[in-house]
Amino acid sequence: MQRSIQFLAFALAIASPAAAQRDIGTVEVVADNRTIPVRVSGATPELNDLALRAFGAHGRYHLVASGYVFDIAFSPAGPSQVRVDISRGLGGGVVASEVASGSTMREALLAAADVAVARTNGLGLRGFFSSRLVFIGERTGHQEIYTSDLFFGDVKQVTHDRAIAMTPRWSPDGERIIYTSFFKSGFPDIFVIDLGSYQRTTFVSFKGTNSGAHYSPDGRQVAMVLSGEGEPEIYVSNAYGRGVSRRTRSEATKASPCWSPDGSRLIFAMGDPSPQLYVMSAFGGAAQRVTHDTSSYCAEPDWSRTSPDKVAFTMRVGLNYQIGVLSLSKEHGDQVSKAPFDGVEPSWLPDGRHLVYTARTAYTSRVCILDTETGKSTPVSPSAFGPALQASVWSR
Repeated sequence: MQRSIQFLAFALAIASPAAAQRDIGTVEVVADNRTIPVRVSGATPELNDLALRAFGAHGRYHLVASGYVFDIAFSPAGPSQVRVDISRGLGGGVVASEVASGSTMREALLAAADVAVARTNGLGLRGFFSSRLVFIGERTGHQEIYTSDLFFGDVKQVTHDRAIAMTPRWSPDGERIIYTSFFKSGFPDIFVIDLGSYQRTTFVSFKGTNSGAHYSPDGRQVAMVLSGEGEPEIYVSNAYGRGVSRRTRSEATKASPCWSPDGSRLIFAMGDPSPQLYVMSAFGGAAQRVTHDTSSYCAEPDWSRTSPDKVAFTMRVGLNYQIGVLSLSKEHGDQVSKAPFDGVEPSWLPDGRHLVYTARTAYTSRVCILDTETGKSTPVSPSAFGPALQASVWSR
């Protein structure tokens, strides 16, 4: 039981912000030759506003009214279709004209914006605007699970438990959410919600703590932290919570297991009270420390979907927390967020350059998009929504 208490203290160690900054706004960066000037417009006010918001959050672009390299225009093409027309500035001619579809006009616009990114970024980046989020919201005064699109449209409240919920994560197919909640027994158990039926099932409910569940990239396995045998250890089960098998054996506190893109390795935080990041085979064996001379506190890793060498994580910088990116080949991480408030809980977007994270002050928290190349940070959760945190990304 003592170890369970220590684990929860470790897992929630950054729940009390040190930052005194009150406002969470956009962190601007100076446009340079790494960005592309674009003019973006929509044929309706709704399309125009969303298109400007999307491209305004992308670190590869900066919005201009003249002197642009690309003119990107969006217009309705049906009840749930949007056409994107892309042309070069200074009479350079048409680059592309395509129609994107979605279940709503908003969804179609975001899909069309992804087409525009793919056609114009020049670096081979995927678009990420059509990604979806699952996150914790506190607008009711309780920690409940919500889903939304990347810009907090189509917000749906998934749970109504009036109890602590933690670390929601998508299944790779986007059909289920796995998370930890205290609602049933007063102790942390892991649950799965089917988003088609909204039926909830208990995934694991062992003695002690059950937390940090994360699907493997192929959706066939789940890594998690359990303390039923005494120490908080990393375990792996099948996709239904069966065949639970222990992967680590030590007295050190462990948290936040995350899979490599190919599913062959796990990265996790280990240590108490100053965690570092460790990598091990998904089948077990010795764990290797991969953060050296980086920070006295490295936690909450998220492995890039596009690069087996990159991991985003939370690092302590002075009295506050910022987002870092670790190069596994160098075993060293660098700070990439540059905000005057805490940055925690990173989750990669599908282009491998941007991520979402929780920006937090002593007064509130918001979900933001961060460009890890420039440090540009843009809030996506409205301040009127109330505190939003622990966002996890799903994309096709």
